[in-house]
Amino acid sequence: MNEAFCHPAEVVLRDLDVDPETGLSETEAERRLQVYGSNDIEARARTSPLKIILHQLTSPVVYVLVGACALAFAFGLRIEGFAVIAVLLINTLIGYWTEAKAVHSMEALRSLGRRTARVRRDGKTQLIEAVRLVPGDIILVEAGDILSADLRLVSASNLAANESTLTGESVPVDKRIEALPEQARLADRANMLFKGSSITRGTAIGAVVATGHSTELGKISQLVLEAKLVRSPLEQRLAIVASQLVWLTIGVATLIVAIGILRNADPMLMVTTGIALGVAAIPEGLPVVATLALAQGMWRMAKNNALIERLSAVETFGSTTFILTDKTGTLTENRMVVDSVVLPSSDPEPQQLEGLVQAGSIDAALEIMLETGALCNSSEFDTETNDGVGDPMEIALLRAAFQAGHLRSDLVRQQPLEKEYPFDAAVRMMATVHSSGEGYLFAVKGAPEEVIECCDTVRRDHGSNDLGAADRLVWHGIVDKLANQGLRVIAIARKMALSHEHGGPYEDLELLGLVGLRDPARADVPDAIAACKRAGIGVAIVTGDHAVTAVSIGDQIGLPSANGEAIEGRMLAKGDYSSKALKSTAVFARVNPEEKLELVRAFQDSGEIVAMTGDGVNDAPALRQADIGVAMGKKGTDVAREAAAMVLLDDAFPTIVKAIREGRIIFENIRCAAAYLLSCNLAEVLIIGTAVTLGLPLPILPLQILFLNLVTDTFPAFALATAKGDAGVMDHPPRPTDEPLLGKAQWRRIIVHGVVMTAATFMSMILAREWLQLEGEDLVAVTFLTLAFAQLWHVFNMVDPRQPLFRSQLVRSRWVWASILFCSFLLLMAVFVPAASAILSLNVPTLEMWALIIGLSPLPVIVLRATTHGLR
Repeated sequence: MNEAFCHPAEVVLRDLDVDPETGLSETEAERRLQVYGSNDIEARARTSPLKIILHQLTSPVVYVLVGACALAFAFGLRIEGFAVIAVLLINTLIGYWTEAKAVHSMEALRSLGRRTARVRRDGKTQLIEAVRLVPGDIILVEAGDILSADLRLVSASNLAANESTLTGESVPVDKRIEALPEQARLADRANMLFKGSSITRGTAIGAVVATGHSTELGKISQLVLEAKLVRSPLEQRLAIVASQLVWLTIGVATLIVAIGILRNADPMLMVTTGIALGVAAIPEGLPVVATLALAQGMWRMAKNNALIERLSAVETFGSTTFILTDKTGTLTENRMVVDSVVLPSSDPEPQQLEGLVQAGSIDAALEIMLETGALCNSSEFDTETNDGVGDPMEIALLRAAFQAGHLRSDLVRQQPLEKEYPFDAAVRMMATVHSSGEGYLFAVKGAPEEVIECCDTVRRDHGSNDLGAADRLVWHGIVDKLANQGLRVIAIARKMALSHEHGGPYEDLELLGLVGLRDPARADVPDAIAACKRAGIGVAIVTGDHAVTAVSIGDQIGLPSANGEAIEGRMLAKGDYSSKALKSTAVFARVNPEEKLELVRAFQDSGEIVAMTGDGVNDAPALRQADIGVAMGKKGTDVAREAAAMVLLDDAFPTIVKAIREGRIIFENIRCAAAYLLSCNLAEVLIIGTAVTLGLPLPILPLQILFLNLVTDTFPAFALATAKGDAGVMDHPPRPTDEPLLGKAQWRRIIVHGVVMTAATFMSMILAREWLQLEGEDLVAVTFLTLAFAQLWHVFNMVDPRQPLFRSQLVRSRWVWASILFCSFLLLMAVFVPAASAILSLNVPTLEMWALIIGLSPLPVIVLRATTHGLR
């Protein structure tokens, strides 16, 4: 019954085979429950822990390490084999922890349906669990109810529903029961009530036409299931680097082993060498460093009110090229305020209420209009919170009256309420009657067209004037003018009578003026939009609200639309827009959930890294599909928060800009750390390869390489990943989407640095053999410790060659010095603790050996700082 909105209620009831006075029988309801299933949204099947673990093992780096481990055990090298297993376990545990934090959007969607509902069954009204609702059930609803199924209205009295989380429209929707055209979009289906929306006013009776996955909310849940979590740019770049390293490792290992065989080397030595090369070429510490850097970025973002749900999303922000942002609650305050008023005069024109109030002297005509708007009101206003309970537009009127010094409670005490005529969708007006002196005051507000039509006079400074046909045209023109500015317009009128039964409430009225209301833009959004533009990041509004309203907000925040127009969802559905046309559009309006999802995909297909913001149920599929989904923490729904990768705890759009800055910094930091680790690993590969090629004993052993890669290399690399970044990081465009983690410039530095560290290590080896006459474990101790300390000092080679070394951020970083001191302590422990030295095959160096180590280990920094100014 998805097309129930375009048929009369009688036809829908006939098709559902139900009498609205008696409802379904219990027997029939039970039968339909078996046919249609429970009114619930099934959760996505959870990924088992075993599947997550297996996912961590599907990596080229893991394959190389597994191969090295197998070779070690096959040739009896048990210690080396267990060491490689330890590496695999550490990396797998880190990956498991990261992936296990994936969001569970479906759980939040299910929670929306766990309620009760009042139904008519067997002629009696009863309360049942919402999960047992079936198509054909007759539901009774009233203000405050949250709907648990999709209903076709059968009857309604003064009914309005808040559907903003489903449609994106910022104000409650007035409901009626008449059939609508087939082309009516979701936000325009005024004769329907939808699962997950809430009743803000009135009562109604409706027939259930859809339950579970057949509801509009259920369809959104299916879209969430279809939306795929996209691998972050960092994950993609790390995977590319890993693949490059795997092939490089295989090539180098094969070449070195072939050379060894040609030289008739010992086969066991060749196996040991192959394992050493496999271990040396892979930066085992890189996943650890990347994860810890992202975690530290997550902590810094949390301090700035950005809660990251997926670790990889931290860096993804730095790659963002386009932001598709929801309007209501994201760019706006998600509340209605009185923006403009139009008071009767010889030449009525809109005036800003704020300016009139701040002027200090409230005009008598304005005061009367605000008092009347407060009296004709059924909502409540809290002066402490500056907010209230009830219809948002009524709360705005109460707030405006309070700004002028009037509380409704005081006004009603002075003019007691005698009778209320609730808002009637048929006449689109509301009235209240109050005792006033010896007569009665009728206070009226409603749609401008209807109120003006009911007015015979218009209030002037010295009494009332007749409201002629020409005057009416003028007022209607002003209404159109306000509406074209994206304002919601209501008219306020009144009349005095001797009896509250005198005539109808909507006869012989006196027009007091017009009120233009808007959901105001957040004050800090324009600066954030300007910052995005400076950073080369495109921004567009995507909303379910009307085009005029969305364009008006765009103009206020610095996103003007071409010719003041927006692309609407129904236009998007035709697919007539090129990638260039989409990217040049500032506003997409009347967009439904499916179209939001397709819009995100269209931008992704055109090469954009898309951030999508939202707060409603209707945003969930697009939030999940986007490269980075951003939900509101204060006013957002659970569904949106669970589907997103990041939650804004302060609901502030500028927080997104801070997150993008942090993401850019993290990428550069991880790039720097990767270059550091790979240059260290290259040095290890060159040292082993050169030794085998020249027929020399291995200068460093496989276990020693593992110790360097997992312990002493990791901490300096993490210190590099904690840098706070360049102040101008947001003054240049985003990185190209195809830019690798390590480009030509980085690889050039890696090679030069690796060669220089290799040369220093061999220099220590030659001097140790020729000068100190060392061999065996003594010789290995010198070369190992020289390389180890050279790698620690190598962290200072990561300073931009154009910067003075001792004034650089790295030299002044307490984390860098702490990592060097800690790793030095670990190296000393490896030498002086007998159990460690036995496993690593190290002897305690003599004073002469220490002199050689300390003298040669800083050589790479000295040489590179003096000669590599052109390497970056």
